[in-house]
Amino acid sequence: MQGTVAALYRHPVKGFTPEPLTVAALRAHDGFPDDRLYAVENGPSGFDPRAPAFLPKSRFTVLAQIPDVARIRTRYEDGVFTAETDGRGRATCDLRTDAGRIALAAWLETALPADQLRGPLKVVHAEGHRFMDHPQGAVSVVNLASVAALGEKMGQRLDPLRFRANVYVADWPAWGEANFEPGQRIRLGGAEVRLFKPIVRCVATHVDPATGVRDIEVVDALRTLEGHLHCGLYVHVIEGGVVSLGDAAETLQPADGVSEAHA
Repeated sequence: MQGTVAALYRHPVKGFTPEPLTVAALRAHDGFPDDRLYAVENGPSGFDPRAPAFLPKSRFTVLAQIPDVARIRTRYEDGVFTAETDGRGRATCDLRTDAGRIALAAWLETALPADQLRGPLKVVHAEGHRFMDHPQGAVSVVNLASVAALGEKMGQRLDPLRFRANVYVADWPAWGEANFEPGQRIRLGGAEVRLFKPIVRCVATHVDPATGVRDIEVVDALRTLEGHLHCGLYVHVIEGGVVSLGDAAETLQPADGVSEAHA
């Protein structure tokens, strides 16, 4: 199946603004560059940076819990994170330092609705750890044709950014990825990845990424119109390389038959 890399996005702080890229250097057995490096605890989460481990996204300030997160526009550059929203000004914090992380948490407590906060906010991080929605999630890929097909059935356009992927692929047939077997290899530009599992969607997709309003029930639409809750793929990078906009996104045949998981 032949397609094209149409968009690349990173999410440096889990839940906050997707940042478009023109090129990304993928490394074998690693996540997407600068993606989900930090997260913000919504009250104590139990995260221990000395022994980092997966925690469910409900412990953090994410769209599924706090839609207003989408109203905060953010940028990340070499460890420095800038956040701003109407009426609350701007915060510029170096997340590589304790002081910067404390300052961001304090600013967010003034910018997010108090009734949606379960306790003090805290920016957490651990070297080499990624705050993915799945304990073995690494890089996420979404087929733009599938998003468009679902939107057409729903009678409206769906913004692909609702699905918060790293790689968006054009020119694959709608729902063609549903036929992939676990272990399916895919060439993305100069990198090679292997399918780990389809992504099960949650109510974060109900939030308009531009307005922070819950306006569309995407999960119910997937269930009733498509008969499943999947949109997108988790893949693992097995051969590093550079991926650029316009590069090929093609399945490699045959699949190698390695089944890591499928759920």
